[in-house]
Amino acid sequence: MHECKMRGPIIFNAIVVFTPPLNKETTMSNPVRHSITGVLVAFAAVLLSACGEEPASAPALPVPEVTVVTLTGQTVTLQRDLPGRTSPSLVAEVRPQVNGIVKARLFKEGGVVEAGQPLYQLDDALYQAELSSAKAALQQAQAALESARLKSERVTRLSQSGAISQQALDDATAAYLEAKARVAVQEATVARHQVTLDYARITAPVSGRIGKSSVSRGALVTANQAAPLATIQRLDPLYIDLTQSASEWLQLKRQQQAGALQATGNVPVTILLENGDEYDHKGKLTFADVTVNPSTGSFALRTEVPNPDSTLLPGMYVRAIVSTGKRDNAILVPQQGISRDPTGQTFAMVVNPEGLVEKRSVVVNQTIGDRWLVDAGLQAGDRVITEGLQKIRVGGKVVAVESEHDGAAHTAQEAQPDTDTQS
Repeated sequence: MHECKMRGPIIFNAIVVFTPPLNKETTMSNPVRHSITGVLVAFAAVLLSACGEEPASAPALPVPEVTVVTLTGQTVTLQRDLPGRTSPSLVAEVRPQVNGIVKARLFKEGGVVEAGQPLYQLDDALYQAELSSAKAALQQAQAALESARLKSERVTRLSQSGAISQQALDDATAAYLEAKARVAVQEATVARHQVTLDYARITAPVSGRIGKSSVSRGALVTANQAAPLATIQRLDPLYIDLTQSASEWLQLKRQQQAGALQATGNVPVTILLENGDEYDHKGKLTFADVTVNPSTGSFALRTEVPNPDSTLLPGMYVRAIVSTGKRDNAILVPQQGISRDPTGQTFAMVVNPEGLVEKRSVVVNQTIGDRWLVDAGLQAGDRVITEGLQKIRVGGKVVAVESEHDGAAHTAQEAQPDTDTQS
């Protein structure tokens, strides 16, 4: 300010020095001289005015306010969303066991049939005749057996009195046994022809829903033909064949062996339909394959689920929410609190006890609803910034405001808190 006041006389002196003097040699007119003088005076006044003002000090920046979530350890049941296809729990292909012409179809296509219910009737005239012939031969053998029995009894009585030789007794006994054997053979023949005749009436081997018939009335069918006449499928219960990555399975095993994950046992399986709706009934795991598919690196799991209303049909695509284990003191962080740097590394911005911002590198496992399951980098009690990230810098002071959400809420579809610990 002092320097600025000292420059005032210098400026006015300059104005006086540069003002043209009035003498006889001056050719400048008074109006021009007055104009120049006025411009210089105005310029000097502007400089003095600017120099006389005090510079304004910059206002202090406000401390930014951010929203944080205070992390808490909790027990969660980890679940995995696996794709799968539905398949019937039982499949039976109906095939003829004798040759014949189809006389009638005795079922409604697409309907439900019971085991033993007649499905097709073949022309059985030939089989009826063969059975009748076998029965006649059986009666003939039975008559011969009766004659041999009576002869054997007479010879036996005579041999006791010594009237006939031992050879005659042996021959009569052998003839009786031979006649008895012929009767047994004819009985077996009758039974065989009876089975053949019964096969001309094709029945359902199992109960279930039958599909479309591949033959119609008048068609010729043969025993053990390759093409089935129809297919019966049992749809209640229904199987869901799932696939799981072998590498993921090994990771789960390692976590269980290390104590980071506990096996959950036979936990019900939630089924999601193709449109995203949850199926009314829960399933249960019944089978895990022991062989990994070398082309896909996965192995098969099987879930059995009730299907009383036939809502599920074979071949449908579904998703199964399968429990993979239970983790104690799990750390769940809202997804908006986890970021990635240009190298793909995940990190979180945390407010320390002094109210300063820290950058933490974290290791995430999987998403659980709208949150990340964190394996390393964060712990219970940390305050993770979820809103206001664009206003902060590492090491800067912030005002932390707790989020309205408690940090433990998450979508129950993929992870369910243990009810005992939550209560």
